[in-house]
Amino acid sequence: MVTLLPIEIEGHTVMGVEVKLPKTTLLAIYTTRGYIMCGALDVGLLNQKLGDRQIIAGRAVGVRTLEDLLEAPLESVTVEAEKWGVHPGLKGKDAIIRML
Repeated sequence: MVTLLPIEIEGHTVMGVEVKLPKTTLLAIYTTRGYIMCGALDVGLLNQKLGDRQIIAGRAVGVRTLEDLLEAPLESVTVEAEKWGVHPGLKGKDAIIRML
């Protein structure tokens, strides 16, 4: 099952995506510029194989809900995300605000 949820952050609406799969749930929250995602995100792939796309993204591990994703510190981020001030340790919500 796939669920799309609008999320209000500081007067802006971003979208949350929840994909329920057998034994796991994929979670992502995105803006028009970039996104944060659960541990399924392969930041190394985005940096190495897809670096020319300049993807702004961050990964948080151990999250089970979209709320967890907003509160969790990012474990890793893409090179392009760092250019936007998004870095490991930054809370998901704060990363999304920098992507607005």
